[in-house]
Amino acid sequence: MKVDEARPAVAGADALELLRALDKEDLVRIVMDDAKNWLAHDGLWFQAVEAGHGMEQAIAADRAAWERFTVIEARRIMERLALAPGGGIPALLECLRHRLYARLNAQDAIEVTDRRAIFRMRDCRVQSARRRQGLPDFPCKSVGLAEYAGFARTVDPRIVTRCLACPPDAHPDDVWCSWEFSLPEQAPGTSAAGPST
Repeated sequence: MKVDEARPAVAGADALELLRALDKEDLVRIVMDDAKNWLAHDGLWFQAVEAGHGMEQAIAADRAAWERFTVIEARRIMERLALAPGGGIPALLECLRHRLYARLNAQDAIEVTDRRAIFRMRDCRVQSARRRQGLPDFPCKSVGLAEYAGFARTVDPRIVTRCLACPPDAHPDDVWCSWEFSLPEQAPGTSAAGPST
């Protein structure tokens, strides 16, 4: 096959041409498949580490990976949405809607104000699969703390993240995990930019 010398070699150019030629429903199917493939790889990677080194080491490795990935994912979403850091709770909730997990899991936010929100994972694909297989809940709390706190801090460094429930914690049947995001109260005479002058 002869290379077309008039056409510059651009990484992914053929793939982009393919995507641009597809209709919206085909693109939606690709996005969903890509999210499922990402999650399948995440699970297989975890199982390989667990088989070789045990559950404790697998969770430690998973937590370390999520500490880095969650920042990358948040930054890319913010760039795509043209959001600057510091957008508070509204920006965080919008970014959470664009995560890969949001394509696969049922999630919502309640008790939403400009300074606080409770984010809930109503259906988690990983945990639901384990339940169908008769397995106990996956103890993902330590990973979730790193993941959600890191994501929120990337969107707005002021946001404080608190876990309300996440396995191995007890949780309601219709909520796998829940997280409180809040902005600390401002001291009198200060603004988000600092003390008033």
